[in-house]
Amino acid sequence: MSAAAATPTVGSTTADRLADTSIPANKRRLRPMTVVAYVVLAVIAITWLMPVLWAALTAFKPETEAASYPITIVPESGFTTEAFRDVLNDSLVPRWAFNSLLTAGAITAITLVISALAGYALSRMDFPGRKAALAVIVASILIPAQILIVPLFQQMVDLNLVDTYWAIILPQVVAAPMVFILKRFFDAIPHELEEAAMIDGASRMRIFLQIVLPLSRPILGAVSIFVFIQAWNNFLWPFIAINDANIMTLPVGLQTVLSFYGIQYAQIMAQNVLGALPLILAFLFFQRQIIKGIATSGITGT
Repeated sequence: MSAAAATPTVGSTTADRLADTSIPANKRRLRPMTVVAYVVLAVIAITWLMPVLWAALTAFKPETEAASYPITIVPESGFTTEAFRDVLNDSLVPRWAFNSLLTAGAITAITLVISALAGYALSRMDFPGRKAALAVIVASILIPAQILIVPLFQQMVDLNLVDTYWAIILPQVVAAPMVFILKRFFDAIPHELEEAAMIDGASRMRIFLQIVLPLSRPILGAVSIFVFIQAWNNFLWPFIAINDANIMTLPVGLQTVLSFYGIQYAQIMAQNVLGALPLILAFLFFQRQIIKGIATSGITGT
């Protein structure tokens, strides 16, 4: 082969050179099954978003129009924030939102510390009963949380914690799925990094804090968001553990509004929009960390 044939000509364009190394044309074509999958996913997304959009639009209607028939999608008499003003001024919604933020934040922080320490110990340390502890953690994932409500409530009564923030926080700080997820992620971190740090005299805790945790930021962010969302949306346990209206979380408190105001559809939708808004904002700001954490968690690995 001549040198002229082996090297690109001087007059060749960048597009021509890229075309020589690009994917073949039959690989670049959009396959029919891919188009069908996109269409199906688009239909599912629209179907899921329609009730959410209708609820948001209803929240901006006057109460008379929200309760009128036939039902309208877009407010005919114009948008109004009256329902939001009534909810914020005439109820404990701001207080309930603060309670939810406080308890969900505390649950997230404590759960993250416990799960990270437990996951690292199960991944890196060899101690008696390690396999049995891991088996118990995995098996506990299969146990429905409702089974533990009675003994947990009795424990809160014995500790005199009913109608306190701790009654909401403490029973939710142990999350077996998060321990397992973090353990799987720590397994994928090369041992050579820790061995090199040990040679330099680093302790196990220093290795965990300065090497393992910085490398685990994606999964730690994803776990934090998952725990926060679950704690924010939890209704059953706070409903059982709390009777004081000033300590109720937002999902529990919103259920009591109906008994005070009756069925007022615009206010109900406004309450739901306010309750979901923090989670929507959290996802919008941290969606990259959520996706990256899921992709690097190793759950689907072998």
